[in-house]
Amino acid sequence: MNRYSPSNFQPSQERIYELIRRPLVTEKSTMNSEFNQFTFEVPVDANKHEIKTAIQTLFKVKVTGVNTILQKGKTKRFRGQPGRRSDYKKAVVTLADGDSIDVTTGV
Repeated sequence: MNRYSPSNFQPSQERIYELIRRPLVTEKSTMNSEFNQFTFEVPVDANKHEIKTAIQTLFKVKVTGVNTILQKGKTKRFRGQPGRRSDYKKAVVTLADGDSIDVTTGV
């Protein structure tokens, strides 16, 4: 069995609080909440097993699925100089029926 399999993988308490940076509240993520899906910003090096464990631990809910999207940073101009926004990862978390997360309150 792989040592990183979800059955024996448990991130540390510090890593759990580091994984869920903030909820993303947009039109699309608000519409997804009707389907019991919630969107969070996570570190680029986070994997799905870590994200699932962190959500279940922090919010005391049952996660049925995790989809991740790596959002590349845009090239923009800052004070006339070319610059680049940083890359970030989004995690769309699907919860079991009956579970819910109130993203307007803190952890």
